[in-house]
Amino acid sequence: MRQRIKRILGWGAFTFVALVVSGIFLADHLTPPATGTPSHALEIQRDQTALDRELWPLLDRNPGKTGAILLPDGLDAFAARALSARQAGRSLDLQYYIWHDDLTGHLLLHEAWQAAERGVRVRLLLDDINTSGKDVALLAMDSHPNLEIRVYNPFRNRTGVARLLEMVQRSWSITHRMHNKAWIADGRVAVVGGRNIGVEYFDAANEMNFRDLDMVLFGPAVAQASEIFDTFWNSDTVVPISALKKAYDRDIDAVLAQIHEEAAGAEARRYLDRVDASDSVRRYFAQELTPFWSENIRVVSDPPQKQGSEQRDGWLIRHVMDDLRTARHKALLISPYFVPGSEGTAGLGELVRRYGVNVSVITNSLAANDVVAVHGGYANYRERLLKLGVKLHETRVQPRSESSSVFGSSGASLHTKAYVVDDRRGFIGSFNMDPRSIDLNTEMGVMFDEPAIAKALREEFRLLASPELAYWVYLNENGELRWLDNAADPPQVLHTEPDATRLQRAIAWLLRWVPIESQL
Repeated sequence: MRQRIKRILGWGAFTFVALVVSGIFLADHLTPPATGTPSHALEIQRDQTALDRELWPLLDRNPGKTGAILLPDGLDAFAARALSARQAGRSLDLQYYIWHDDLTGHLLLHEAWQAAERGVRVRLLLDDINTSGKDVALLAMDSHPNLEIRVYNPFRNRTGVARLLEMVQRSWSITHRMHNKAWIADGRVAVVGGRNIGVEYFDAANEMNFRDLDMVLFGPAVAQASEIFDTFWNSDTVVPISALKKAYDRDIDAVLAQIHEEAAGAEARRYLDRVDASDSVRRYFAQELTPFWSENIRVVSDPPQKQGSEQRDGWLIRHVMDDLRTARHKALLISPYFVPGSEGTAGLGELVRRYGVNVSVITNSLAANDVVAVHGGYANYRERLLKLGVKLHETRVQPRSESSSVFGSSGASLHTKAYVVDDRRGFIGSFNMDPRSIDLNTEMGVMFDEPAIAKALREEFRLLASPELAYWVYLNENGELRWLDNAADPPQVLHTEPDATRLQRAIAWLLRWVPIESQL
């Protein structure tokens, strides 16, 4: 019996090693080849569509400038996408890491389908790591002659054990994901930021919503977002969903009927009524929204293929680090997943030491973090950062004040990824301050050099760092880690990770010692 177990374990280990080794040497041949016909953003017309006619007078009054509106509210973020889709008359280009199979996911798919029905060309690009079990729905949408879906770094095997085995075999290549988020309508409007598509991103979840941030752009910077989309759409890392699995008419009809039925259902109506009641939506229809206008707004992204590349000049991390290094007074960072590494920790500490910069970071507490391993990675640098003079704030799992609506109708986890430097420059996008965003994922966002936008982002930082929403983390006189709860009456000093269970603390502590930082 013992010998039999040894043989089974031996063959299991051999099979695992063989899979991984074959993946290392054959990764390029195991990845499905790109077969999509190249296509590009459609040419903008002055007054061809409703969006053209709405925006060209504004753009004429602000020549050479991009208009920008910040979207910290989930309902407003949904509205920006849905309204732009309804007004689109030429094209919709949509690029996302996650598109959930839920209420808001279906509502926005329905908007895309309705646009295609009007003759709008719809291109939907998704990362394939999160499409498991969704092929039937995606193929149903792809069946429309005006709507095409492609997936980034896809699996040959679409379901079950075969997909799992492929994940093991291609472990060195499958970990590279497309984390970009962009919603581009008619080449006129772009929504770029940190939100994926799903109820938790749009204040529609019952238990937990994400606090996130997008920017709506219109003007020259939208062309940059379109160019980035085209680069990904036509890259060797992207494959049409129709080339990976066959569609069946009966499945297509059932999926489309379900999506259309849900879009007209009672739950959808209740949510859309909340969206319609939003103050920002009301001000939009009353033409009372006041965007920021600036010549110094640009959309930036990693290249589609980062795997195996030695040239980092075009990587987003270069833009981010060049920006942060120029801080001389203040650097305020918001990153839900914050694993700065030794180099990043030293760099932030150097800003404090050499120039006296106020470096402050907001990240998730253990209880608010949806990835415990990431918190374990962050905890390895927490005390070192504090000793170097970096200020740390950790988001509560939910608002302390019942009157606060900053997290919508329920508790929340921080998902905003942004920073502001010296009250004038900054970034809003998909980039976390962690190894995965630096080396593995492709990331995207908006960089700006505009004091008015910086002021608005600084106010968002102050709100997130307020006592009602975050703990202040510090070292006491004995160098011991402490959390200050300034919202308590009287204020309380906490000696352990706030609001976390013993199990969460134990798992986070154990993961601090596992060598997985490069994957966080």
